Amino acid sequence: MSITKTDKQNLIEKFRVHENDTGSAEVQVAILTTRINRLNEHLKLNKTDHASRRGLVMMVGKRKRLIEYLKNHDLSKYKKLIKDLGLRK
Repeated sequence: MSITKTDKQNLIEKFRVHENDTGSAEVQVAILTTRINRLNEHLKLNKTDHASRRGLVMMVGKRKRLIEYLKNHDLSKYKKLIKDLGLRK
């Protein structure tokens, strides 16, 4: 369900904006997307895990807000991020 430290570091290195960046919207969306995908796989096996399902819904909402922020502030970064993560078609 959760991501490992090395996976998180790789995501930060791939999506960071500058050298010391760990919390930009791009990095947060990438980390949330990975967590959402893993939790989705968990819920396919454990259909009655309602607490995790609530956590998933909350993560999806947070990711949506971050993506909307990025879309409103920098459209080019938004399009690049969506393409890299494969979120929309």
